[in-house]
Amino acid sequence: MRTIITQKIKQTVTFKSQLLAWSQQFREVVFLDSNDYQQKYSSYDCVLAVDAFTSIKTDHHNAFEDLKQYQQQTKDWLFGYLAYDLKNDTEALQSKNFDGLDFPDLFFFQPKKLFLLKGDEVSIHYLRMCDDEIDFDFEEILTYRQPTTDNRQPKIEQRISKESYIAKVTEMLSHIHRGDIYEANFCMEFYAENAKIDSLDIYQKLNNISHPPFAAYFKNNHQYLLCASPERYLRKEDNKVISQPIKGTAKRYTDEILDLKAKTDLAQNPKERSENIMIVDLVRNDLSHTATKGSVEVEELCGIYSFEQVHQMISTVISTVDNVTSPIEILRTTFPMGSMTGAPKISAMKIIEELEETKRGLYSGAVGYFTPTNDFDFNVVIRSILYNAENEYLSFSVGSAITSQAVPELEYEECLLKAKAMFEVLK
Repeated sequence: MRTIITQKIKQTVTFKSQLLAWSQQFREVVFLDSNDYQQKYSSYDCVLAVDAFTSIKTDHHNAFEDLKQYQQQTKDWLFGYLAYDLKNDTEALQSKNFDGLDFPDLFFFQPKKLFLLKGDEVSIHYLRMCDDEIDFDFEEILTYRQPTTDNRQPKIEQRISKESYIAKVTEMLSHIHRGDIYEANFCMEFYAENAKIDSLDIYQKLNNISHPPFAAYFKNNHQYLLCASPERYLRKEDNKVISQPIKGTAKRYTDEILDLKAKTDLAQNPKERSENIMIVDLVRNDLSHTATKGSVEVEELCGIYSFEQVHQMISTVISTVDNVTSPIEILRTTFPMGSMTGAPKISAMKIIEELEETKRGLYSGAVGYFTPTNDFDFNVVIRSILYNAENEYLSFSVGSAITSQAVPELEYEECLLKAKAMFEVLK
Protein backbone atom coordinates (compact mmCIF):
# COMPACT_ATOMS: atom_id res chain seq x y z
CA MET A 1 0.00 0.00 0.00
CA ARG A 2 1.18 3.51 -0.79
CA THR A 3 0.79 6.50 1.50
CA ILE A 4 -0.40 9.42 -0.66
CA ILE A 5 -0.18 13.13 0.21
CA THR A 6 -0.86 16.15 -2.02
CA GLN A 7 1.05 19.43 -1.61
CA LYS A 8 0.73 22.85 -3.25
CA ILE A 9 3.77 24.24 -5.07
CA LYS A 10 4.48 27.97 -5.36
CA GLN A 11 7.34 27.96 -7.90
CA THR A 12 7.09 24.85 -10.06
CA VAL A 13 10.28 25.51 -12.07
CA THR A 14 12.31 25.91 -8.89
CA PHE A 15 10.63 22.90 -7.32
CA LYS A 16 11.48 20.67 -10.29
CA SER A 17 15.13 21.72 -10.07
CA GLN A 18 15.23 21.07 -6.31
CA LEU A 19 13.46 17.74 -6.75
CA LEU A 20 15.97 16.52 -9.32
CA ALA A 21 18.96 17.68 -7.29
CA TRP A 22 17.56 15.99 -4.15
CA SER A 23 17.10 12.73 -6.07
CA GLN A 24 20.85 12.30 -6.66
CA GLN A 25 21.34 10.67 -3.27
CA PHE A 26 19.49 7.56 -4.53
CA ARG A 27 20.89 4.69 -6.59
CA GLU A 28 17.89 4.52 -8.97
CA VAL A 29 16.34 7.68 -10.45
CA VAL A 30 13.86 8.35 -13.26
CA PHE A 31 12.93 12.00 -13.83
CA LEU A 32 10.50 12.78 -16.68
CA ASP A 33 9.71 16.37 -17.68
CA SER A 34 7.30 17.69 -20.34
CA ASN A 35 8.78 21.20 -20.02
CA ASP A 36 5.23 22.63 -20.17
CA TYR A 37 5.03 21.74 -23.88
CA GLN A 38 1.40 21.92 -24.97
CA GLN A 39 0.27 18.47 -26.09
CA LYS A 40 -3.01 16.63 -26.38
CA TYR A 41 -1.98 13.49 -24.52
CA SER A 42 -0.42 14.09 -21.12
CA SER A 43 -1.07 13.01 -17.54
CA TYR A 44 1.63 14.91 -15.65
CA ASP A 45 3.91 17.89 -16.14
CA CYS A 46 6.78 16.14 -14.36
CA VAL A 47 7.41 12.80 -12.63
CA LEU A 48 10.18 11.65 -10.28
CA ALA A 49 10.63 8.04 -9.15
CA VAL A 50 13.53 7.05 -6.86
CA ASP A 51 14.86 4.24 -4.68
CA ALA A 52 14.01 0.72 -5.85
CA PHE A 53 11.88 -1.47 -3.59
CA THR A 54 12.09 -4.22 -6.22
CA SER A 55 13.63 -4.27 -9.70
CA ILE A 56 14.20 -6.35 -12.84
CA LYS A 57 17.36 -6.30 -14.95
CA THR A 58 17.98 -8.65 -17.85
CA ASP A 59 19.45 -9.15 -21.31
CA HIS A 60 17.22 -9.61 -24.36
CA HIS A 61 16.57 -13.36 -23.87
CA ASN A 62 12.91 -13.86 -22.88
CA ALA A 63 12.90 -10.22 -21.69
CA PHE A 64 9.32 -9.30 -22.54
CA GLU A 65 7.92 -12.39 -20.83
CA ASP A 66 10.02 -11.68 -17.73
CA LEU A 67 8.78 -8.07 -17.72
CA LYS A 68 5.18 -9.27 -18.11
CA GLN A 69 5.46 -11.51 -15.06
CA TYR A 70 7.15 -8.75 -13.04
CA GLN A 71 4.49 -6.20 -13.99
CA GLN A 72 1.64 -8.60 -13.13
CA GLN A 73 3.20 -9.53 -9.79
CA THR A 74 3.89 -5.99 -8.57
CA LYS A 75 0.66 -4.35 -9.86
CA ASP A 76 2.31 -1.05 -8.99
CA TRP A 77 4.11 1.89 -10.57
CA LEU A 78 7.17 0.72 -12.54
CA PHE A 79 9.84 2.94 -14.12
CA GLY A 80 12.66 2.04 -16.47
CA TYR A 81 13.68 1.41 -20.03
CA LEU A 82 13.59 -0.91 -23.04
CA ALA A 83 16.86 -0.96 -25.01
CA TYR A 84 16.81 -1.20 -28.82
CA ASP A 85 18.45 -4.63 -28.76
CA LEU A 86 15.32 -6.22 -27.30
CA LYS A 87 14.61 -6.69 -31.02
CA ASN A 88 16.59 -9.91 -30.55
CA ASP A 89 13.85 -11.20 -28.23
CA THR A 90 11.03 -10.61 -30.71
CA GLU A 91 12.79 -11.64 -33.95
CA ALA A 92 15.66 -13.88 -35.09
CA LEU A 93 18.16 -11.01 -34.93
CA GLN A 94 21.47 -10.33 -33.21
CA SER A 95 23.64 -7.46 -31.99
CA LYS A 96 27.37 -7.99 -32.41
CA ASN A 97 28.61 -4.43 -32.86
CA PHE A 98 30.90 -2.64 -30.38
CA ASP A 99 29.34 -1.65 -27.05
CA GLY A 100 31.27 0.78 -24.85
CA LEU A 101 28.40 1.50 -22.46
CA ASP A 102 27.48 -1.98 -21.18
CA PHE A 103 23.88 -1.18 -20.16
CA PRO A 104 21.42 -4.07 -19.55
CA ASP A 105 18.86 -4.55 -22.35
CA LEU A 106 15.98 -4.02 -19.92
CA PHE A 107 15.73 -2.39 -16.50
CA PHE A 108 12.64 -1.46 -14.45
CA PHE A 109 12.13 -0.74 -10.77
CA GLN A 110 9.28 -0.30 -8.34
CA PRO A 111 10.03 3.02 -6.59
CA LYS A 112 9.73 3.53 -2.87
CA LYS A 113 9.22 7.27 -3.46
CA LEU A 114 7.19 8.81 -6.28
CA PHE A 115 6.30 12.44 -7.09
CA LEU A 116 3.66 13.33 -9.71
CA LEU A 117 3.53 17.04 -10.57
CA LYS A 118 0.53 18.58 -12.36
CA GLY A 119 -0.01 22.33 -12.41
CA ASP A 120 0.73 23.71 -8.95
CA GLU A 121 0.14 20.42 -7.12
CA VAL A 122 2.43 17.49 -6.45
CA SER A 123 0.98 14.11 -5.49
CA ILE A 124 3.49 12.20 -3.35
CA HIS A 125 3.19 8.39 -3.24
CA TYR A 126 5.43 6.54 -0.75
CA LEU A 127 5.59 2.76 -0.50
CA ARG A 128 5.36 1.40 3.03
CA MET A 129 6.47 4.66 4.59
CA CYS A 130 5.02 6.80 7.36
CA ASP A 131 3.51 10.29 6.90
CA ASP A 132 6.36 11.86 8.86
CA GLU A 133 8.92 10.68 6.29
CA ILE A 134 7.00 12.34 3.47
CA ASP A 135 6.81 15.60 5.42
CA PHE A 136 10.51 15.44 6.25
CA ASP A 137 11.50 14.77 2.63
CA PHE A 138 9.21 17.49 1.30
CA GLU A 139 10.74 20.10 3.59
CA GLU A 140 14.22 18.92 2.64
CA ILE A 141 13.41 19.24 -1.08
CA LEU A 142 12.12 22.80 -0.65
CA THR A 143 15.42 23.89 0.90
CA TYR A 144 17.73 21.70 -1.21
CA ARG A 145 20.60 23.36 -3.04
CA GLN A 146 22.50 21.67 -5.84
CA PRO A 147 26.21 21.32 -5.05
CA THR A 148 28.58 22.93 -7.53
CA THR A 149 30.86 20.55 -9.39
CA ASP A 150 33.36 20.76 -12.21
CA ASN A 151 33.03 19.16 -15.61
CA ARG A 152 36.07 18.04 -17.54
CA GLN A 153 35.44 18.68 -21.21
CA PRO A 154 35.45 15.28 -22.91
CA LYS A 155 37.33 14.74 -26.16
CA ILE A 156 34.56 13.78 -28.58
CA GLU A 157 35.46 11.41 -31.40
CA GLN A 158 33.40 10.20 -34.36
CA ARG A 159 32.97 6.45 -34.82
CA ILE A 160 32.21 6.71 -38.58
CA SER A 161 34.05 9.29 -40.71
CA LYS A 162 32.19 11.46 -43.21
CA GLU A 163 33.66 9.46 -46.10
CA SER A 164 32.65 6.17 -44.51
CA TYR A 165 29.19 7.52 -43.69
CA ILE A 166 28.60 8.50 -47.32
CA ALA A 167 29.82 5.08 -48.52
CA LYS A 168 27.51 3.28 -46.08
CA VAL A 169 24.47 5.36 -47.02
CA THR A 170 25.28 4.72 -50.68
CA GLU A 171 25.29 0.99 -49.91
CA MET A 172 21.97 1.35 -48.09
CA LEU A 173 20.58 3.11 -51.18
CA SER A 174 21.61 0.10 -53.27
CA HIS A 175 19.51 -2.10 -50.95
CA ILE A 176 16.57 0.25 -51.52
CA HIS A 177 17.00 0.22 -55.30
CA ARG A 178 17.14 -3.59 -55.26
CA GLY A 179 13.87 -3.67 -53.34
CA ASP A 180 15.28 -5.14 -50.09
CA ILE A 181 13.84 -2.22 -48.10
CA TYR A 182 11.90 1.01 -48.70
CA GLU A 183 13.43 3.00 -45.87
CA ALA A 184 15.91 2.55 -43.02
CA ASN A 185 17.14 4.69 -40.16
CA PHE A 186 20.94 4.78 -40.24
CA CYS A 187 22.81 6.02 -37.15
CA MET A 188 26.36 6.87 -36.18
CA GLU A 189 28.01 7.32 -32.80
CA PHE A 190 30.04 10.12 -31.26
CA TYR A 191 31.94 9.04 -28.16
CA ALA A 192 34.52 9.98 -25.53
CA GLU A 193 36.78 7.74 -23.47
CA ASN A 194 38.16 8.69 -20.05
CA ALA A 195 35.20 11.06 -19.69
CA LYS A 196 34.39 12.62 -16.34
CA ILE A 197 31.21 14.71 -16.33
CA ASP A 198 28.64 15.95 -13.85
CA SER A 199 25.64 14.13 -15.32
CA LEU A 200 23.05 16.30 -13.58
CA ASP A 201 24.67 19.52 -14.76
CA ILE A 202 24.95 18.28 -18.35
CA TYR A 203 21.33 17.12 -18.36
CA GLN A 204 20.13 20.50 -17.12
CA LYS A 205 22.11 22.30 -19.82
CA LEU A 206 20.76 19.97 -22.51
CA ASN A 207 17.19 20.39 -21.29
CA ASN A 208 17.50 24.17 -21.03
CA ILE A 209 18.52 24.60 -24.67
CA SER A 210 15.95 22.09 -25.96
CA HIS A 211 12.84 22.16 -23.69
CA PRO A 212 11.46 18.97 -25.27
CA PRO A 213 8.17 17.33 -24.23
CA PHE A 214 9.78 13.97 -23.42
CA ALA A 215 12.90 14.90 -21.49
CA ALA A 216 14.28 12.20 -19.20
CA TYR A 217 17.05 11.88 -16.64
CA PHE A 218 17.82 8.26 -15.77
CA LYS A 219 20.31 6.91 -13.26
CA ASN A 220 21.02 3.33 -12.24
CA ASN A 221 24.06 3.45 -9.98
CA HIS A 222 26.86 4.44 -12.43
CA GLN A 223 24.77 4.32 -15.62
CA TYR A 224 23.14 7.53 -16.85
CA LEU A 225 20.82 8.71 -19.60
CA LEU A 226 20.51 12.45 -20.26
CA CYS A 227 17.65 12.72 -22.73
CA ALA A 228 16.11 15.68 -24.58
CA SER A 229 13.69 13.71 -26.74
CA PRO A 230 10.87 15.37 -28.70
CA GLU A 231 9.29 12.03 -29.60
CA ARG A 232 6.72 9.76 -27.99
CA TYR A 233 7.00 6.06 -28.77
CA LEU A 234 3.80 4.71 -27.26
CA ARG A 235 1.17 5.65 -24.70
CA LYS A 236 -1.80 3.71 -23.32
CA GLU A 237 -4.63 5.42 -21.49
CA ASP A 238 -7.53 3.10 -20.60
CA ASN A 239 -8.27 1.23 -23.86
CA LYS A 240 -6.65 3.77 -26.18
CA VAL A 241 -3.11 3.38 -27.56
CA ILE A 242 -1.29 6.36 -29.07
CA SER A 243 1.88 6.34 -31.20
CA GLN A 244 3.46 9.59 -32.47
CA PRO A 245 6.35 8.86 -34.84
CA ILE A 246 8.67 11.64 -35.99
CA LYS A 247 10.10 11.67 -39.50
CA GLY A 248 11.14 14.97 -41.07
CA THR A 249 13.49 17.60 -39.63
CA ALA A 250 14.24 21.23 -40.51
CA LYS A 251 16.59 23.78 -38.97
CA ARG A 252 15.19 26.70 -36.97
CA TYR A 253 16.18 30.33 -37.62
CA THR A 254 16.18 33.41 -35.39
CA ASP A 255 14.80 35.41 -38.32
CA GLU A 256 10.99 34.95 -38.25
CA ILE A 257 10.60 35.02 -42.04
CA LEU A 258 13.33 32.42 -42.59
CA ASP A 259 11.96 30.29 -39.75
CA LEU A 260 8.44 30.33 -41.21
CA LYS A 261 9.84 29.44 -44.63
CA ALA A 262 11.74 26.48 -43.15
CA LYS A 263 8.55 25.29 -41.47
CA THR A 264 6.51 25.66 -44.68
CA ASP A 265 9.18 23.97 -46.80
CA LEU A 266 9.24 21.02 -44.39
CA ALA A 267 5.45 20.62 -44.59
CA GLN A 268 5.61 20.57 -48.40
CA ASN A 269 8.81 18.53 -48.83
CA PRO A 270 7.87 15.37 -50.79
CA LYS A 271 10.87 13.37 -49.46
CA GLU A 272 10.12 14.18 -45.82
CA ARG A 273 6.40 13.44 -46.27
CA SER A 274 7.12 10.11 -47.95
CA GLU A 275 9.47 9.15 -45.06
CA ASN A 276 6.76 9.98 -42.54
CA ILE A 277 3.95 8.22 -44.41
CA MET A 278 6.01 5.02 -44.80
CA ILE A 279 6.53 4.90 -41.02
CA VAL A 280 2.85 5.70 -40.38
CA ASP A 281 1.94 2.63 -42.45
CA LEU A 282 4.42 0.56 -40.45
CA VAL A 283 2.97 1.82 -37.14
CA ARG A 284 -0.57 1.08 -38.32
CA ASN A 285 0.51 -2.49 -39.02
CA ASP A 286 2.27 -2.80 -35.64
CA LEU A 287 -0.76 -1.53 -33.71
CA SER A 288 -3.09 -3.87 -35.60
CA HIS A 289 -1.55 -6.87 -33.79
CA THR A 290 -3.33 -5.92 -30.55
CA ALA A 291 -6.08 -3.57 -31.78
CA THR A 292 -9.77 -4.39 -31.81
CA LYS A 293 -11.08 -4.85 -35.35
CA GLY A 294 -11.17 -1.63 -37.41
CA SER A 295 -9.90 0.59 -34.58
CA VAL A 296 -6.53 1.67 -36.02
CA GLU A 297 -6.75 5.28 -37.22
CA VAL A 298 -4.39 8.03 -38.34
CA GLU A 299 -5.49 10.91 -36.11
CA GLU A 300 -3.02 13.39 -37.64
CA LEU A 301 -0.79 12.97 -40.68
CA CYS A 302 2.45 14.94 -41.12
CA GLY A 303 1.75 17.70 -38.61
CA ILE A 304 4.54 20.28 -38.16
CA TYR A 305 5.70 21.04 -34.61
CA SER A 306 8.39 23.49 -33.52
CA PHE A 307 11.03 22.94 -30.84
CA GLU A 308 13.96 25.06 -29.67
CA GLN A 309 16.46 23.54 -32.10
CA VAL A 310 14.38 22.18 -34.99
CA HIS A 311 10.98 21.86 -36.66
CA GLN A 312 9.69 18.28 -36.80
CA MET A 313 7.08 16.41 -38.82
CA ILE A 314 4.94 14.29 -36.48
CA SER A 315 2.02 11.96 -37.14
CA THR A 316 -0.37 10.47 -34.59
CA VAL A 317 -1.71 6.93 -34.96
CA ILE A 318 -4.24 5.51 -32.48
CA SER A 319 -5.94 2.19 -31.78
CA THR A 320 -8.27 0.56 -29.26
CA VAL A 321 -7.39 -2.58 -27.29
CA ASP A 322 -9.46 -5.00 -25.20
CA ASN A 323 -9.38 -4.82 -21.40
CA VAL A 324 -7.69 -8.22 -21.22
CA THR A 325 -4.81 -7.24 -23.53
CA SER A 326 -1.52 -7.15 -21.64
CA PRO A 327 0.34 -3.82 -21.82
CA ILE A 328 3.56 -5.79 -22.34
CA GLU A 329 2.07 -7.46 -25.43
CA ILE A 330 1.30 -4.03 -26.91
CA LEU A 331 4.94 -3.04 -26.42
CA ARG A 332 6.33 -6.35 -27.64
CA THR A 333 4.41 -6.24 -30.93
CA THR A 334 5.46 -2.65 -31.72
CA PHE A 335 9.07 -2.61 -30.50
CA PRO A 336 11.46 -1.25 -31.66
CA MET A 337 9.56 1.79 -32.89
CA GLY A 338 9.26 2.17 -36.65
CA SER A 339 10.75 5.65 -36.73
CA MET A 340 14.10 4.20 -35.59
CA THR A 341 14.09 1.09 -37.79
CA GLY A 342 12.53 1.32 -41.26
CA ALA A 343 10.33 -0.67 -43.60
CA PRO A 344 9.97 -3.57 -43.95
CA LYS A 345 11.01 -3.61 -40.33
CA ILE A 346 12.94 -6.88 -40.02
CA SER A 347 14.87 -6.42 -43.26
CA ALA A 348 15.73 -2.86 -42.24
CA MET A 349 17.03 -4.00 -38.83
CA LYS A 350 19.25 -6.65 -40.45
CA ILE A 351 20.79 -4.11 -42.84
CA ILE A 352 21.20 -1.56 -40.04
CA GLU A 353 23.14 -4.13 -38.01
CA GLU A 354 25.46 -4.81 -40.97
CA LEU A 355 26.24 -1.17 -41.72
CA GLU A 356 26.32 0.47 -38.29
CA GLU A 357 29.46 0.07 -36.17
CA THR A 358 28.04 0.52 -32.66
CA LYS A 359 25.48 -1.45 -30.68
CA ARG A 360 22.60 0.95 -30.18
CA GLY A 361 21.71 -0.20 -26.68
CA LEU A 362 19.47 2.32 -24.95
CA TYR A 363 19.80 4.78 -27.84
CA SER A 364 16.64 4.43 -29.98
CA GLY A 365 15.08 2.44 -27.16
CA ALA A 366 12.44 3.86 -24.80
CA VAL A 367 12.19 5.26 -21.26
CA GLY A 368 8.93 5.51 -19.37
CA TYR A 369 6.57 4.00 -16.83
CA PHE A 370 3.65 1.69 -16.11
CA THR A 371 0.80 2.67 -13.79
CA PRO A 372 -0.94 0.27 -11.36
CA THR A 373 -3.96 0.31 -13.76
CA ASN A 374 -1.97 -1.05 -16.75
CA ASP A 375 -1.54 2.29 -18.52
CA PHE A 376 1.91 3.35 -19.73
CA ASP A 377 3.83 6.13 -21.47
CA PHE A 378 7.22 5.82 -23.21
CA ASN A 379 9.43 8.20 -25.17
CA VAL A 380 11.94 7.47 -27.93
CA VAL A 381 15.53 7.80 -26.72
CA ILE A 382 17.00 10.28 -29.21
CA ARG A 383 18.85 13.62 -28.77
CA SER A 384 20.47 11.96 -25.76
CA ILE A 385 23.79 11.45 -24.01
CA LEU A 386 24.58 8.07 -22.45
CA TYR A 387 27.29 7.77 -19.83
CA ASN A 388 28.86 4.95 -17.85
CA ALA A 389 30.71 6.62 -14.96
CA GLU A 390 32.40 3.38 -13.93
CA ASN A 391 34.31 2.88 -17.18
CA GLU A 392 34.22 6.62 -18.03
CA TYR A 393 32.65 6.06 -21.45
CA LEU A 394 30.34 8.69 -22.92
CA SER A 395 28.27 8.23 -26.07
CA PHE A 396 25.64 9.94 -28.18
CA SER A 397 24.29 8.83 -31.53
CA VAL A 398 22.34 10.53 -34.28
CA GLY A 399 20.65 9.23 -37.40
CA SER A 400 18.33 9.96 -40.29
CA ALA A 401 15.89 8.08 -42.49
CA ILE A 402 17.31 6.87 -45.79
CA THR A 403 14.84 6.57 -48.68
CA SER A 404 15.32 6.32 -52.45
CA GLN A 405 15.41 10.14 -52.63
CA ALA A 406 18.17 10.49 -50.03
CA VAL A 407 21.33 12.43 -50.86
CA PRO A 408 24.14 11.02 -48.64
CA GLU A 409 25.83 14.41 -48.12
CA LEU A 410 22.53 16.02 -47.04
CA GLU A 411 21.76 13.12 -44.68
CA TYR A 412 25.16 13.65 -43.10
CA GLU A 413 24.37 17.34 -42.57
CA GLU A 414 21.04 16.39 -40.96
CA CYS A 415 22.92 14.17 -38.50
CA LEU A 416 25.25 17.03 -37.56
CA LEU A 417 22.22 19.29 -37.01
CA LYS A 418 20.76 16.74 -34.60
CA ALA A 419 24.12 16.41 -32.81
CA LYS A 420 24.51 20.18 -32.33
CA ALA A 421 22.84 20.36 -28.92
CA MET A 422 24.94 17.51 -27.47
CA PHE A 423 28.18 19.09 -28.69
CA GLU A 424 27.12 22.43 -27.23
CA VAL A 425 26.44 21.18 -23.70
CA LEU A 426 29.61 19.08 -23.55
CA LYS A 427 31.92 22.00 -24.36
